[in-house]
Amino acid sequence: MLARRLSPVLTATAASVLAVAVLWPQLEAQAQRVRCQIHVTQAQVPGNLTERGLIAFARRHHAARLRESSEEELNSRVWRANAVFAFNQPPGDLEFHALFYDVTDGGRNFIREMSVFVSDRTQRTVLHRIQLPRPMFQPNKRIEMVVTLRRQEIGTTRFIIDGEEIRHSGQVDFTDEQARGGD
Repeated sequence: MLARRLSPVLTATAASVLAVAVLWPQLEAQAQRVRCQIHVTQAQVPGNLTERGLIAFARRHHAARLRESSEEELNSRVWRANAVFAFNQPPGDLEFHALFYDVTDGGRNFIREMSVFVSDRTQRTVLHRIQLPRPMFQPNKRIEMVVTLRRQEIGTTRFIIDGEEIRHSGQVDFTDEQARGGD
């Protein structure tokens, strides 16, 4: 009779132990999964910061909008910024990728990929200069930057790139010779 009462308890306990044994490697893998926080700033980064100080600086100066450079010709302008990649643990690789998408219309439209190389596999924080050139990048668009490591997305951030739109006057100028049909 005691065996009948203990049987459901033992069955439930055995099932729980089996479930934990099966799920443990997946839970452990998720706990050790590499993640990355990305901070984009146009502020001048001081050179004497510690790793913790660099992350704090980048958080304080995170830019939701990037301003473009001020060259005369529009197509030679760029958006320059510093990106601070803060990993929760060393990525264990010498290279990771930053992918840029235009998300203005809702979906992800791929623009460009940027490879980032590090000198030490144990590095957890990386400061990298980014440059987004025209005409590949268009002004007044919402950009999503996604960090991938071994083809896995590990971090993302969004920002807007502000800039001057190309203006078309609607006026066409011809010389007298061109108007008469001569080239």
